[in-house]
Amino acid sequence: MRLDNVPEEAEGSRTQTSLCSRVLKSLLLCTGEIKQLDVYMEGKLFGLQLVVWGLRGVAGVILANNPLSGVLILASVFWTSPWQALLGTLGTLISTLTAIIMGQDRADVTRGEHGINGMLVALMMGAYSSAGDWYWWLLLPVCMGSVACVFFHSGLSSFLDGCGVPASVFPFNIVTVLYLLCTGPNHPYYPHYRVAPPWETEPNGTGLAAVEVTHGIILGVGQIYTCGDLGPSLLILGAVLLYSPLLAFHALLGSAIGTLAGVFTTPYLLFCYTGLSGFNGALGCMVIGGLNFTFSWKTHLYAVATAFLSAYVDIALSNLLGTIGLPALSWAATLASTLMLLQNGNLAKYRVPADQVMSPEHNLRSWSQREAKNASESVNAVV
Repeated sequence: MRLDNVPEEAEGSRTQTSLCSRVLKSLLLCTGEIKQLDVYMEGKLFGLQLVVWGLRGVAGVILANNPLSGVLILASVFWTSPWQALLGTLGTLISTLTAIIMGQDRADVTRGEHGINGMLVALMMGAYSSAGDWYWWLLLPVCMGSVACVFFHSGLSSFLDGCGVPASVFPFNIVTVLYLLCTGPNHPYYPHYRVAPPWETEPNGTGLAAVEVTHGIILGVGQIYTCGDLGPSLLILGAVLLYSPLLAFHALLGSAIGTLAGVFTTPYLLFCYTGLSGFNGALGCMVIGGLNFTFSWKTHLYAVATAFLSAYVDIALSNLLGTIGLPALSWAATLASTLMLLQNGNLAKYRVPADQVMSPEHNLRSWSQREAKNASESVNAVV
């Protein structure tokens, strides 16, 4: 072995370590809320700011307040259907612009909170429309529904904020139900598919396919954006992982709970294989699992209970609303998570105020720092 090569090898090793360190730091800058991007965008063109707010709204549908996650999610929706991607983008921008014109709270606008409901309304109108893709007349109700969401959000917030509960996606659920009731399957301009109760379909038998169930768990995450294909669903899961690994874990866990609940309560296994039985469980589990509550073993069990409740309420509402031709949408997760947020008792101390909700990892760090500070003050007081 030649000793004169040792310094060169050591230098090469240090260079490689430094490169890996820079790459890791760059990746970490892309996680969480990317607050430094908001600082950078101050004073920039309004159009550029609107794009960032809109992307936060796109990602906010799955509770990931990260514009880069929004880019990945929008790409996954485009992968599934370019027409759906166009509708979702339009709905997000229209609702965000409406909120700005109405003078809604700037913090809510910059977080993309109003774009969430606009995105969902547009996606659902496109998904249930039986007129097919590129039916341009559909842009009118998409725009009107997105505007209506802002009015509902503003009105509901003035009431729910007093209870410490966010308006969430109540506006989306309300506006979508009103639209479907106003139009109907045989509307001359805006027809939509008839929604049938599960028992009207043929049972799929009692044989379970493990691979299909596994696919259904992943598809449960994608169905939040009406994506029923495995590739786009994995990309959506990756977008959540970029924002918060802990939130991605709860998304999969909640979807698994919802899928298994569907397997054990309904003979219509296609409902489970397509992810339709999992997405409400995923949403309910994410809301509680580290986002609105600081993550701990207690709140984790609370999140699991919320996922179960969301899944069973979704099955019940699907049976009930299907009799009048309406889908269950995300009513189950919205109602279950709202109920859990209104709880008091030992878990109240873990609750994160609505205006301070950030990624689960950030919430956990803030909690640890606050507890350490309180412990230090207690020791000083005793001394």
